[in-house]
Amino acid sequence: MPTNFDFLKDIDKDLFLIITDAEKLYRDEYFEQCMTQTRRFGENVCKNVLGAFRTTEETFDDMLSTLKDKSNGTVQEKEFVEDLYFLKKNGNKSVHSSSVKKDGMAALECLQRAFEVALSYCVYNRGADRRILNKHYDVELLVTGNKNKTLAERYKEAKVKSKAGIEKKIPERKRKTPKQNTTSRKPVKNKNKHSFKISVFWVLFGISAVISICMILFILLVRFLTA
Repeated sequence: MPTNFDFLKDIDKDLFLIITDAEKLYRDEYFEQCMTQTRRFGENVCKNVLGAFRTTEETFDDMLSTLKDKSNGTVQEKEFVEDLYFLKKNGNKSVHSSSVKKDGMAALECLQRAFEVALSYCVYNRGADRRILNKHYDVELLVTGNKNKTLAERYKEAKVKSKAGIEKKIPERKRKTPKQNTTSRKPVKNKNKHSFKISVFWVLFGISAVISICMILFILLVRFLTA
């Protein structure tokens, strides 16, 4: 499962395991134990930073005092020491508390302070890439194990959803079917049939006319002969 402290894994595995245990304790709602674990993390970071400068210091308080004395007074160093003091103070409270307070907000702040301590330790003490200083503690990743999306990723998703919504509102155009050539489907008159009907009419008419003329001629002939 990804954690907020993955950048620490290849730099100091022991510290990585300590602080990721703290995140697991937080997810399981063991907030007091989580704060104790962040204190352990801070103490080990302080010990590593002192390195050769550590002489008789045994307690976390002694190491913090020496670290503060060795500081050059820069803003980064002051914040680093303040975060370590915060982890020590709240870790001591959780260890010596007589009751379980279930203080999730205090445990979350301890994890966030430990995150800032880890960033400074990696960059200023172990020479890691300074770009990791742009990282921010992801609460969603802590709780769900799913990495929170960046602003660019959220923008792309919103753009895709917006485009899909616009396309959904526009009714789908009906595909126009090509007009059929109706003229080609009109029944073609049979000109030969029509012309055949006309020719029969005139034949019959001609026959009738001939018969009528023959009868008239016959009648005239008979009258002429009998006269």
